[in-house]
Amino acid sequence: MVDMNSNNVTRAEMEQYFAKMLETHLQKAVEDYVERNEIRLKELGLVERVIRVEEELKSLREMSEIRFDAMEKRFGSLQREMNERFEAMNGRFEALQREMNARFEVVDKCFEAMDARFEAMNGRFEAMNGRFEALQREMSARFEAVDKRFEAMDKRFTMIQWMIGILVGIPAITITIIQLLKVL
Repeated sequence: MVDMNSNNVTRAEMEQYFAKMLETHLQKAVEDYVERNEIRLKELGLVERVIRVEEELKSLREMSEIRFDAMEKRFGSLQREMNERFEAMNGRFEALQREMNARFEVVDKCFEAMDARFEAMNGRFEAMNGRFEALQREMSARFEAVDKRFEAMDKRFTMIQWMIGILVGIPAITITIIQLLKVL
């Protein structure tokens, strides 16, 4: 080592001394500096990545919220539209129900009118039945009267037959007796 305190140090020696010093100390200092800076660079890179990831997550969250809001609005409008459609369908079903009820009431009235007509027809049939029964009784009475007349006529014819027989028989017997008497 060169003694710095002595005055007779040459410039070349000094340069050599500084070069050695720089070489040993500077190399070590640069290595330490680079090593520290590498760790810091890595840390800074990691911090930058974390910041970028956080920013990306934040932007993703914001985009998700925007999308969810848009979807919520869309679902809300779809829900309103579906509710309107269901209300319209409900109105149509209620109108159809009222119309069907009105038609059923008309059909019921027609059936009631038909029932009234059938009851009137039943009344007419019963009246006709009564008339037929009265006619039947009247005809039976007439036939019985005719039967009695025929019986009376039978009796008369029988009587007339007997009378004719007697009237024819008496003169025949009388003539026969007279002729027998003449012969005898």
